[in-house]
Amino acid sequence: MDRTLKALSLLLSYPTADLQEAMPEIEAVFSADPRLDPALRAALQKLTKSLGQGDLYDLQERYVMLFDRSRTLSLNLFEHVHGESRERGGAMVSLLETYRAGGFHPVTSELPDHLPVLLEFLSTRTPEDAREILADAAHILDAIRARLARRESEYAAVLAALSKLAGIKADAGVVADMLAQPDDDPTDLEALDAVWEETEVTFGPDPQAGCPQVREMLTRLDPQSPDAARAAQAAK
Repeated sequence: MDRTLKALSLLLSYPTADLQEAMPEIEAVFSADPRLDPALRAALQKLTKSLGQGDLYDLQERYVMLFDRSRTLSLNLFEHVHGESRERGGAMVSLLETYRAGGFHPVTSELPDHLPVLLEFLSTRTPEDAREILADAAHILDAIRARLARRESEYAAVLAALSKLAGIKADAGVVADMLAQPDDDPTDLEALDAVWEETEVTFGPDPQAGCPQVREMLTRLDPQSPDAARAAQAAK
């Protein structure tokens, strides 16, 4: 298992008390990975400190304002490629089949293209497979990173790390086209209501399951733990 991809997946998950408690372990994962240069490790450490020591309700509000109320920062990757077109549904089904073929069954109400879910899947694949898929999404990751940097968000470090792990430079022209789209205003409740009124397609085992199952992901940071063994057995 690629523990760095797992840790990055957790950092992009909705903040919880369990996640806060895991920040020292997550930080240690980054410190031990030679693929991350000192500047990246320092930026990730700043985020882990913020998530570990901040007021949980403030952290949750910040997360929602960034990722749930702004389409240009959406962690649902196909949103940036297909928008609400019919092609998005087909791409989603194809991705879900890829997960199942790989023996991966995410326990979450999030869509299959949700970046934390994808990263959890990639953490179970070979380094070559993970790099290839990250490279395919490099332009989306770079555009989200740039938008987060504009807002001076510490979360930009996670996207920068993913771009580094992808091993390629995103097409500058494609990224520029994406960044030419105006940023959403997360305080525009009228526009937000219009988004919520759109038909939602739900994938996954339980549409009412709520937030991703962060506790289960945390136990699998340590593949030798008894909880990890039980989680792996349950997934079979």
